[in-house]
Amino acid sequence: MTLSDSALGTIPLTTIDGSTTTLSDLGDKVYLVVNVASRCGLAPQYKKLEDLQKTYGERGFSVLGFPSNQFLQELGTEDAIKEYCSTTWGVTFPMFEKTRVNGKNAHPLYAELTKSSDSAGKAGKVKWNFEKFVITRDGEVHRFRPTTEPDAPEIVNLIEASLPTAQ
Repeated sequence: MTLSDSALGTIPLTTIDGSTTTLSDLGDKVYLVVNVASRCGLAPQYKKLEDLQKTYGERGFSVLGFPSNQFLQELGTEDAIKEYCSTTWGVTFPMFEKTRVNGKNAHPLYAELTKSSDSAGKAGKVKWNFEKFVITRDGEVHRFRPTTEPDAPEIVNLIEASLPTAQ
C-alpha cells in the first residue's frame, strides 16, 4: 500500500495561503507533520525542521507545518504566522491554516494521526506544540512527542531509511 492509497492521503488540507490539497496531491514523499506555534518555548525547533527540509527535500521528504492555537501560543492570523516563520526562521517548507489537533473538532488529519502510538505505546491527544508524526511512503505513521528534537537520531534514521539513497 502507498500513502496515496491510504485514508491519510485523501484528507483535504488547506494551505496557509488558502488553497486546498491532500498529501497525495503533494506527491509520493516522506512527511514530517508538526503542530507548530510561534510563541512556544519550543519554537527554536523551527530551525531544525528547516534544516531537515534543506537536507532531505530533494530526496523526496517534506516537513509540513500545522499552526495550532490549541495551547494558546500561536499568532492571530495566517499572515502573521507566515511572516514570523519566514523572517525569524527562514521557513521554506509547506505551512497550513491554523488547525485544531485535539478534541471533537480536531482536523481529520490529526484525528487519524493521534490514533498512532509513540515509543512508549501511548496514543491519543497531542500533548503540546511541536508533536511530530513521520509518515512514510507506505502510509505508516511514527509518532514523536514535543520534546524529541527534529534532528534526534530516531527521527533522522527513520527519514533516511525511508528515502532513496543519495546520489
